[in-house]
Amino acid sequence: MRARGETDDGWKWKLIWADGLAGVTLAAYAVPVALAYATLAGLPPVVGIYGYMLGGLAYALLGSSRHLAIGPTSAISLLVGASIAPMAAGDPARLVQVASLVALLVAGLAVTAWALRLSTLTSFVSDTILLGFKAGAGISIAVTQLPSALGVPGGGDHFVERVATLGHQLGGTNPVVLAVATGALALLLLGDHLLPGRPVALVVVVLSIVATTVLGLHDRGVATVGAIPAGLPTIGLPGIRARDVDGVEALAAACLLLAYVESVSAARALASKHGYEVDVRRELLALGGANLLVALGHGYPVAGGLSQSAVNEKAGARSRMALVVASVTLGVSLLFLTGLLRNLPKAVLAAIVLVAVKGLIDLREIGRLRRVSRLEFRVAIIALVGVLVLGILKGVLLAVVASILLLLHRAAVPHVAVLGRIPHTTRFSDLGRNPDNERTPGVCICRVEGPLLYFNVDHVLREMLKHVDTQPEAVRLVVCDLSTSPYADLAGARMLTRLSSELTTRSVVLRLAEGHSTVRDILRAEGLDARVGPISRRISVADAIEAFERAGVA
Repeated sequence: MRARGETDDGWKWKLIWADGLAGVTLAAYAVPVALAYATLAGLPPVVGIYGYMLGGLAYALLGSSRHLAIGPTSAISLLVGASIAPMAAGDPARLVQVASLVALLVAGLAVTAWALRLSTLTSFVSDTILLGFKAGAGISIAVTQLPSALGVPGGGDHFVERVATLGHQLGGTNPVVLAVATGALALLLLGDHLLPGRPVALVVVVLSIVATTVLGLHDRGVATVGAIPAGLPTIGLPGIRARDVDGVEALAAACLLLAYVESVSAARALASKHGYEVDVRRELLALGGANLLVALGHGYPVAGGLSQSAVNEKAGARSRMALVVASVTLGVSLLFLTGLLRNLPKAVLAAIVLVAVKGLIDLREIGRLRRVSRLEFRVAIIALVGVLVLGILKGVLLAVVASILLLLHRAAVPHVAVLGRIPHTTRFSDLGRNPDNERTPGVCICRVEGPLLYFNVDHVLREMLKHVDTQPEAVRLVVCDLSTSPYADLAGARMLTRLSSELTTRSVVLRLAEGHSTVRDILRAEGLDARVGPISRRISVADAIEAFERAGVA
């Protein structure tokens, strides 16, 4: 909020200063993290810096969030690293080309999704699935970094094989490398606790470079990053086409899904904190623009990550201008400072990744999910195990399928409640949850808590007949409360016709109450009112029972 008496010029300078400081802070954070994530992706370390620099510029132009920071993320880096190695067939130059091609395809898919207004498709990926997926990705990422932290070669094509290989190599752990990784890990965790939002990783990187140079750690088996090419990235299309690489389209689709969900989640969290709105459709366009520019700069797919965005926000960013400042700062670093990174230990990069991915494994939330919903807990565990056993690409696809199956499961088996009258009122609620409710003699009141659709009508019919058959006394009237059924298709209308026929054979009357307008329309069109009486918005459950009792049937 502007201080009283402050001029417009003074306010603008405050904003410029805040964004400038935040941009420099974000760049300081981005350098070590970008190097670490590019290594995780199996690419030259400098490629990670390209992603932050170019992705941030495009997002600053097209994005809707004031705080979202665009760059490589841990999950996408592992996804790309695990997938493109077989596509490159051991050729380092082709590896970079495939990674850039994936970013280019992500950009094309994002822009297409924006044009077709497909932003709502991410709603099919539930938070439950993402919780399990992120935990699995975090564990998988950690296992890939442990060899660098222990000074052993590692190896293996999937999680189980990597763990087995690492177990056999533990006896060859280099104590000096382990000490470097442990020291860096301790400093990073301490800094994260005491100085949140500050570029602690950059300080750790500087200290490790100095220690490696002064103490001659190269001679003790401490591997370093080595020479990083100076200068800005060249701009151009990837040197290969999609039809030349098998499976690249599926990888791009998985990257886009993961990037969009992660970006929108982070953007919404920060927007809610600061009281503004994020345009989720525009975020697709911004993500497409960011990946297009990164692809032209020979980078790999980027997204908006919560950790880097939190750094940007905590550093005082007020607008997307902070991303421009960060990109300029990174450009200057590429031109003049890359030589200083030659002696950066790979063990320190592994420590940076390990600290970054700890936020992916939310044990507290997984435990809470187990207490709240055993079904969703099982689904989250399936997603977690799927990532570990099947790999991160198939794990992403499994997450999507599991989300849709969870949605269909809920719609396919809606709860059918038996209602009782709330004492001293004309309202009714679930007897199972409120045993003090009053039963109406000879009447069974059922409420379907979901739409009546072709794939759930058999379940609903069985449940309603079961409730009729298990009532403590003979039932003469069944009232179907449709107030919680927002939609019914033709199969739903015909199911109610079958229910009416089944009840007629038992000398039981069926009445319908409190249906929504679209539901009433399809039931009337099916001719159900001729069988069960008027289908009107004015008829409540209490009205149906009262009319039945007045008729002297009860």
